[in-house]
Amino acid sequence: MRLKDKVCLVTGGGNGIGRAAAVKFAQEGARVVVIDLNDNAIDETVNSIVENGGEALGFMVDITKKEQIAEMVKVIMEKYNRIDVLVNNAGIIMDAQLKNMTDDQFDKVIDVNLKGTYLCTKAVVDIMINQNYGVILNTSSIVGIYGNFGQTNYAATKFGVIGFTKTWAKELGRKGIRTNAVCPGFIATSIIDPMPERVIKAMEDKVPMKRLGKPEEIANVYAFLASDEASYVNGAVIEVSGGIVI
Repeated sequence: MRLKDKVCLVTGGGNGIGRAAAVKFAQEGARVVVIDLNDNAIDETVNSIVENGGEALGFMVDITKKEQIAEMVKVIMEKYNRIDVLVNNAGIIMDAQLKNMTDDQFDKVIDVNLKGTYLCTKAVVDIMINQNYGVILNTSSIVGIYGNFGQTNYAATKFGVIGFTKTWAKELGRKGIRTNAVCPGFIATSIIDPMPERVIKAMEDKVPMKRLGKPEEIANVYAFLASDEASYVNGAVIEVSGGIVI
């Protein structure tokens, strides 16, 4: 087991890629902490892990609230006395063309996707420094590399997350902490459920592999990066997109 007894936090762990990552980490022997705003989704993920012989805790936390994050970290440290891996996966979209985008749409996406990533990492970084060990995995997107129509706010956050990754790799590498980013492409999660079939087909047609990715395919990359098999991977930005260029 590549992550045996590692304490791994996954934000947005209740659904989609976050749930797949939490389940995969548990399969690799990790003690998983599932963080989300959806209480039912947290319970479903935690119960799934426990029923399959894994170990998991769940916390309903708003990652834009520093006090909530701090309280969660305190409880985790009291139980495990360490935090080994943080997956900054939580994020939202509020799409609109620039001319139609409201300040509220812009601010909310920045607050969750960018500041939330900053706040969660800030809350665990001293712990990782004291351990002289840690892994920070940031969820960017192919939109954070190529941009995308109607996603000024989202693209800004995902470009920003890459900036975090490069900076933290330089600052924290000498402290035994690796920071990497994963850039998913079009992934088949519940977010696409309301989309018409023709829109999904158009998305598939843009991908050289002619299909959408599976959440588990992103989770597999996270598991590798979280493990000691990736011990010299630091500051990397890895596309997992089937080869798409928007």
